[in-house]
Amino acid sequence: MLSAHHVDVVREAERTLMARLPEGALMRRAATGLALHCSRALPRVYGSRITLLVGSGDNGGDALYAGADLAARGACVRVVSAGSRIHGGGRDALLAAGGRILKENAASSEDVRSALSGADLIVDGLVGIGGHGGLREPHASLAALAEASPGFVIAVDLPSGVDADTGEVEGAAVRADATVTFGTYKPGLFVDPGAERAGRVHFVDIGLAPELPEAALLRPQAVDIARMLPSPSVEDDKYRRGVLAVRAGSDRYPGAAVLCVGGALRTGVGMVRFGAGENALARVIARWPETVGLPLDPLDHTDLGPGRVAAVVVGPGRGTRPSDADELRALLESDRPVLLDADALNLLANDGRLTALVREREADTLLTPHAGELSRLLSDVDRSAIEARRLEHAVEAASLYRATVLLKGSTTVIAHPGAPSFVSPTGTPLLATAGSGDVLSGAAGALLASGLSAREAALCAAYVHGRAATLAHDGGPISASDLLEGIPLALREVRAAGRRSRRG
Repeated sequence: MLSAHHVDVVREAERTLMARLPEGALMRRAATGLALHCSRALPRVYGSRITLLVGSGDNGGDALYAGADLAARGACVRVVSAGSRIHGGGRDALLAAGGRILKENAASSEDVRSALSGADLIVDGLVGIGGHGGLREPHASLAALAEASPGFVIAVDLPSGVDADTGEVEGAAVRADATVTFGTYKPGLFVDPGAERAGRVHFVDIGLAPELPEAALLRPQAVDIARMLPSPSVEDDKYRRGVLAVRAGSDRYPGAAVLCVGGALRTGVGMVRFGAGENALARVIARWPETVGLPLDPLDHTDLGPGRVAAVVVGPGRGTRPSDADELRALLESDRPVLLDADALNLLANDGRLTALVREREADTLLTPHAGELSRLLSDVDRSAIEARRLEHAVEAASLYRATVLLKGSTTVIAHPGAPSFVSPTGTPLLATAGSGDVLSGAAGALLASGLSAREAALCAAYVHGRAATLAHDGGPISASDLLEGIPLALREVRAAGRRSRRG
């Protein structure tokens, strides 16, 4: 797992570590790592044109010391100073190595424009991890010039203008091709829109880990997912592998049921018990004959039916009639883990009695909203605000409903009360297609039925779902149905990573 910590925690850990080190040692560690990644971004260091954008903070000092290292190796290093001051030690080191400092606060000068437009590499050291809000002048103009430059842009610790704790971009911000971050990852590097501005993120270990508490946000790798995924054993039968009840689709939207059931079966559930009206039931059985069907009266469908059901998925394409609310109430009153998606979330948002049932449940509850659905669950929060601060609002919803929340979108965030949040690294715009969420619900439901907690099931399903989208057509456009063929490929890939890890 890659761990991310909030700014106040990072600052405290840095103070503790610096108290035991010689003055300036921590900055020099960071600068050495930054210089290494800068050199790797260039065809060669000698003769390369490098422009440093330097503010008043410590990341400006990091950039200056790294620039001094590169200048000593023959690079032409120029500095655009945009702060009220410049780090003294870093400035002296850079000048001693042959670097040049341009006129301060001169974002519109010809020298500055030339330094940026002609650079092979631009290093963003304008604003550190403590910055909030969009960039002001001259920083905003420098960020725009850097984005317009053909040079490769590397951000120091975090792209300037991105909120380190939330990933929010509230105005002008640097758009980096890569970010070199120190000590620990910052949540804003993992969560859009900040993550999209960070480019490829490189980590530099500066010895901070022993001073850090539990992470605020975790980002898994394939081996982490492999460890969580259930693996069938020789003693398993369909009941040990899990029986999932699916209450999705309707006579009006039978396709949602087909996709949801397919997502569960392709993820490896032992059995699906599907209950619906005649049309939806016939469509599902025709596509997935291994499904155990339960005919239900569209106006009275609160019975879970026979069988050893281990978990339930409810909501995709189901409807919001009073009978659907009755069904949801009955499922929430059961002692089974329940996943709520789509119409079930809309019912929940409009019924305080259902909200109370969710909050009072002892069994796991997993909510899988997109930003629009979460805005309704949170009542007074606009969709745009949720998309700007995805992590914050997912955590808020998890606390409010006392449930696990999987917030879908450009960055998938999984929040659970009292635990670090997860972010899935496999999100892709390919998933922005009708029905992809139905497949995700089925996959997560299958993992719930296998015995994973809601938090683990959500994370594993999101990871596999994203990889399935990429693998289904080698990165080409997909439909939701294509995900059903991609899921086995993604599971095979993850398990192969797990085997490689165990071999050492």
